Amino acid sequence: MLGNFLIGLREGLEASLVVAILIAYLVKSDRRQLLPRIWMGVGIAVALSLAFGALLTFGPRSLTFEAQETIGGVLSIIAVGFVTWMIFWMAKHARGLSGELHGQIDKAAGGAWFGLVLVAFLAVAREGLETALFLWAATQTAADGGSATGPILGAAIGLAVAVIMGWAFYKGALRINLSRFFAWTGGFLIIVAAGVLAYGFHDLQEAGILPGLNNLAFDVSHIIEPGSFIGTVLKGIFNFSPQTTWVEAVAWLSYVAIVMPLFIWRIRSGKPKDTSTPTVEATPTPAKS
Repeated sequence: MLGNFLIGLREGLEASLVVAILIAYLVKSDRRQLLPRIWMGVGIAVALSLAFGALLTFGPRSLTFEAQETIGGVLSIIAVGFVTWMIFWMAKHARGLSGELHGQIDKAAGGAWFGLVLVAFLAVAREGLETALFLWAATQTAADGGSATGPILGAAIGLAVAVIMGWAFYKGALRINLSRFFAWTGGFLIIVAAGVLAYGFHDLQEAGILPGLNNLAFDVSHIIEPGSFIGTVLKGIFNFSPQTTWVEAVAWLSYVAIVMPLFIWRIRSGKPKDTSTPTVEATPTPAKS
């Protein structure tokens, strides 16, 4: 549940920040009449993300077990690819996100009416589709052999907190170091993504596409039972399996060994000399007469 909460919080906060920046800039530049276009784009993006999530959840149910495992494995690997790209992209663009969006707004505002709708849609849809795919993969992994209520609830709470934080940013009531926030959560997501990747390979093994389903790297199920409290916590946060195949172990270790050092290097090399806290500009408060 904690893992999915942090996924929902981080991914949701990215989308919330985008919306907050778009709205705050239009309000500050006295172009409130354009706000409905922003909300239209946001609404379409949210609807598309929800539909995509529903398709992932209910679409494969009529398929054979092997087909379901194949689809689940492939989508889990794709989700890891998306989230890895997102982690590095945000590490690079966190501080310049506001200026980049301002430029897109100014360019779109002078064009056709649907220009701003498209800007808002693309900005939020990218985050929304990535979030839906990765949350689906992480929830499938965490809920394997158990109830999906906990992972889904954790993700929902994380998204709700992200929306509240986005609103607080817009109002100027919340100021945090976004670069540091995305650095710490990015490191945690790499660990979570490694578990999702290993689970994706396990699905492909169960589908018969990859060999070695019964070749275990270790089996500690007699120490950590899958249904026990500790087993559930480790499964929910780190996607840990007491019975891990060699394919899963190699996938997990290879991903972390490659991605984590690159991420740490990217964070350290991208630190600016100015360590001021990046924030979303608050909407101006009318002066009292």
